[in-house]
Amino acid sequence: MPPLVVILVVVALFAALSIYGPVAADRRRKALAAWAAGRGLSFSSRHDYGMAGRFPEFACLRQGENRYAYNVVRGVWENRPFHAFDYHYETYTHHKGRRQTHHHHFSAAIMTSDVPLQPLVIRPETMFDRVAEFVGVDDIDFESAEFSRRFHVRAPSKKWAYDVIHARTMEFLLGMPDFHLQFDRSHVMAHRTRRYEIPDIEAAANVMRGILDRLPDYVVKAQQGHA
Repeated sequence: MPPLVVILVVVALFAALSIYGPVAADRRRKALAAWAAGRGLSFSSRHDYGMAGRFPEFACLRQGENRYAYNVVRGVWENRPFHAFDYHYETYTHHKGRRQTHHHHFSAAIMTSDVPLQPLVIRPETMFDRVAEFVGVDDIDFESAEFSRRFHVRAPSKKWAYDVIHARTMEFLLGMPDFHLQFDRSHVMAHRTRRYEIPDIEAAANVMRGILDRLPDYVVKAQQGHA
């Protein structure tokens, strides 16, 4: 292909992307706003720079610089406070004395628990986790070999992990889409490294609700006694 043709193709691609990006973003905002309204939830596309400060235990909200949430949906989901949002942060590289900015976007949802919680992470197992296990860095294993193969679980307290992830919860999670799930003391977060489509938001909410609904009575009583 002649050099001039290559240049013209590249220019055309950049022009198409510069037009498509804002159009797609506007379409996404409108779809989320309509979905939220239909669910009785509020919606705001404004930048919210305080999300990381309100949830300091969620490390994914403290990555990079210029961090903010946007397209924020708030309200109540199945009697629990809930919000979902897109999230932006920046990282930087340097090349030949010039700094290049990289923009990162992902989505997350957070549900407030009506029971005090303890820290816990449940996420899909990766190839790197398997390599780590090979050299002796292991996660928490469960009686279900299928669950242990699919999920990487860690918590300061193994007892808490086993209390939360009992047989019914394992069966539930094996039948649901995968998310990176994390507990702090009062909330559960479900996030991914990409932006959610609307069905993903609903799935994330239902996964978090399903885990909290399945907390055994003895765990609920014990946690309430420690509050």
